[in-house]
Formats: sequence, structure tokens, C-alpha cells
Amino acid sequence: MTSYVLTVSCRSTRGIVAAISSYLAEKGCNIIDSSQFDDLDTGKFFMRVSFISEEGLSGSAISADFAAVAAPFAMDYDFHNSESRMKVLLMVSRFGHCLNDLLYRWKIGALPIDIVGVVSNHFDYQKVVVNHDIPFHHIKVTKENKPQAEAQLVELVNQTGTELIVLARYMQVLSDQLCKQMSGKIINIHHSFLPSFKGANPYKQAYERGVKLIGATAHYVTADLDEGPIIEQDTARITHAQSADDYVSIGRDVESQVLARAIHAHIHHRTFINGNRTVVFPASPGSYASERMG
Repeated sequence: MTSYVLTVSCRSTRGIVAAISSYLAEKGCNIIDSSQFDDLDTGKFFMRVSFISEEGLSGSAISADFAAVAAPFAMDYDFHNSESRMKVLLMVSRFGHCLNDLLYRWKIGALPIDIVGVVSNHFDYQKVVVNHDIPFHHIKVTKENKPQAEAQLVELVNQTGTELIVLARYMQVLSDQLCKQMSGKIINIHHSFLPSFKGANPYKQAYERGVKLIGATAHYVTADLDEGPIIEQDTARITHAQSADDYVSIGRDVESQVLARAIHAHIHHRTFINGNRTVVFPASPGSYASERMG
């Protein structure tokens, strides 16, 4: 049986869960997983419900009358077919660890997405991408042609029906206009050190300061550089015996894992933007395997 996901956000009040569960029951649906969160600071309510139709109804038939349920609560909601794969556009510059990791996960079915193309401002990974039978698009970016280059990117997004852009170590800043146009639909990955090191060779800087924790942060892209709502983070411990090259290697591993987990959460509709923060519902033990394989 086809499974579906309903995502809901609205002001918190009594009766929301009862209204949703009653509606699904009336439609002959069985809830197989449900997560909810009340943000006491903002007064907002978030819910994700995974369910199946025991009567074989289509997604459109199930959702047809939900507007009447949503209206009294002023819900923002969406129904998603769990078998539908999100169309994702990957972007990379000259560091290929995240790209290679995502391509491998995609190839073995651990990341159920449709990769509609890979965009790069260099040719370093053209052969790798083409060997995966994925379209490669070289869009050169300079100070002089930046508006034209981004116009090419926007045209590609529209042509391919891209639903999510992943900056897999793409080292160019996107315009405010594109960030707003694709709000909540662009994910970036970068290192995160304590203390923070910016600019060139951050891992070398960290080594020289004797940093003991290397981290990575995946977040939604906003007009504020590297300050968008955080989706996923992780760290790895470092000792005095490790070299600057070890810092780089370990850091790249963490970046790859964090980015993959962030994408996984997004494509399965487990993330909600909550102001400058996010609500990220974890995959339940019973649902993770089915999510992983699409």
C-alpha cells in the first residue's frame, strides 16, 4: 500500500491532533507514525503524520476535503506521496568529498532522490558526474558575469523542476533574490569550529590553535551568509597527535555525513522552519528503513 505524509504547522491550540486523526480515520487511513511539537516560545504547533490508505484511495482523494479541517486552525499543510522522489540539483566547486558521498548514497538507494543535474563553476568533477549518467552543467562565475551566471542557474532550476538545491561545497555566494525565491529549498554545508576560523585554510588555522573538536553544520541558505536555520550538526574529537592533514580528512568526513543527514530529513518532510530555527523530527525506528529505500 502507498504511504503518505501530512505536514502541518499553525498556531497552537486545542483540538488539532483530534481533528487530523479523525479526518484520516474517516478517510479509511491508518496512521503508522506521528510526531508533533509545541513551541512554547512562539506559540506555534508542528506535526508530521505518516499514514497509509487501507481503502486504496489516491493522495488527491484523501486530501480533497482537508481544507475544511484546516480552515478553523489556519493550518499551513501539505500532503506528500512517500514514493515520489524529490528533484535535487547538486552544486560543487573544487572540493568533491560531499559530492562523491552523495552520489554513492544515491547509487545504492540510501538517498532516494532524483538528481536532475550537477552544476559547477569548474570542470574538476565533470567526468565523475557524467559516468553516473547525470547531466553536468558548467556555469563559470566571475565578478563581471555573476548576474548572467545566476540567470543561467535559475533557468536550469526552472527547466528541471528542481525542488531542492544542495550546495555540496559550492564556493560561490548566491544572490539575495535567489535565496528568497528558493527559501527553505537550498541546503548548504560548512565547517564549524570552536573557536571560529574564517577565510583560507580553516583546518590549518584550527591545527595551529590546537582545536580539540572539529564540527560541521548543514543549514538552509538565507541572505545572511552561513547564518540560516540549522538542520543538522556533528563533531569529531581531535588529539594533539593528529596532523593538519588529519584535521582536513576528519573534517571532510564529518561534513559529508552531516550534509547527507540534513538532505535525508528534508526529502522526507521531517524539517520545519521555525523563524531562525528549525524543528527536525527524527526518523522513528520503524520508519527509517522504508524512508532510506524510498
